[in-house]
Amino acid sequence: MSKQHSSTRAYGVLMDESRVILVRSSNPEHDPPLWWLPGGGIHFGESPEETLQREFIEETGLRVHRANLVTVSADTRRRSNGDRIHTVRIIYTVELLGGELTHEVGGTSDHAMWFEREALADVNLADYARQALDLIQGK
Repeated sequence: MSKQHSSTRAYGVLMDESRVILVRSSNPEHDPPLWWLPGGGIHFGESPEETLQREFIEETGLRVHRANLVTVSADTRRRSNGDRIHTVRIIYTVELLGGELTHEVGGTSDHAMWFEREALADVNLADYARQALDLIQGK
């Protein structure tokens, strides 16, 4: 029997003049590899902004601040085992506070990388991430 799952997640768009930071899914079933925005599930008692700070450190090694709300989106999908997933995503822009770029070990992502924004058309980017970046860039 399939189950239903719901989660609320916070993600951040960190850009510099020409680049944006993305993280790669550690799921080997994603071929080609799937990239998305740093972020993740909001823990009980945690604010979305606190989630961003924690997730950026875990996934990229970078510290961020000054979260500004961009959009809230929601979608549903079905997993290969039949379970239905409902995800609410709160997406912010953030500013770099410090840190050194590193990669998450043992998590849902396994690589963090700066991408030139002009090259994103050729990247297998999660739909929500592409929509958020298009919204920020006025597309």
